[in-house]
Amino acid sequence: MDGKSFRFTAPLIVGVLSVGTVLGAWELAGLRGGALASVLPPPSQFLRSVAESNFRIGLGSQAASVTQSLMATFLRVFVGMGVAFVAAILTGALLSLSRIATWSLSPILQLLAPIAPIAWIPTAIVVFGISDVTAIFIVFMGVYFILTLATLAEIRRIPPEFHTVAGNLGATPLQRWLWVTLPAILPGVFVLLRTNFIAAWMAVLVAEMVGLRDGLGAIIMMGRNLFNNELVMFGMVVIGLTGFIVDRLLQLIGQRVLWWRV
Repeated sequence: MDGKSFRFTAPLIVGVLSVGTVLGAWELAGLRGGALASVLPPPSQFLRSVAESNFRIGLGSQAASVTQSLMATFLRVFVGMGVAFVAAILTGALLSLSRIATWSLSPILQLLAPIAPIAWIPTAIVVFGISDVTAIFIVFMGVYFILTLATLAEIRRIPPEFHTVAGNLGATPLQRWLWVTLPAILPGVFVLLRTNFIAAWMAVLVAEMVGLRDGLGAIIMMGRNLFNNELVMFGMVVIGLTGFIVDRLLQLIGQRVLWWRV
């Protein structure tokens, strides 16, 4: 095995072994029974319980399949993150091209950025009701301000020589933005988008707990309302696993799409 293959496979093997060890210890502790098994039911127990319900969560007509819940959460978080990403880039373009926009909007951004997305939930429910739009709005508010401030920071880091050369070649301000600024800032902003995926993921889960019928957050809330620890643990495991997969997917997208980054 050469050095490159070893650097790829060694972390994977160690990671799988560590996760397997934790799962094995968890399962062994559950087989012994006792209070721990009732509070933290082992995987074999909560998976069997969910399988017996045909992987449908909820009561009667309000029941939703696990696949339905996964797709609903993915849709909300990706739409919210996508809209926030585009809005942050456009806001950065506006502020970098207009001093008046910078003077008027920068204080507003600085004031709203520290507000946690969860704090927007009551306002979102009043405006949008309990719906997908509410969850998407919470994700948007949790990502937009951070990405906007990051966009402005990335713009300030661009060497001025880039714009000088583009201007000498006859590029207009808009052309300089499209062909110099935008390619220069996209990698950094996308990396921060991936970094803040966890915040967006938590925001959408909390938003789903306020009354939505489907979604991974609704699974946790259903388990709490029914005092069903097996359902709660199943939801937590699915949330962790899918969050990990999406994070790796964003990493792959960044590597393939933003190929020019250093």
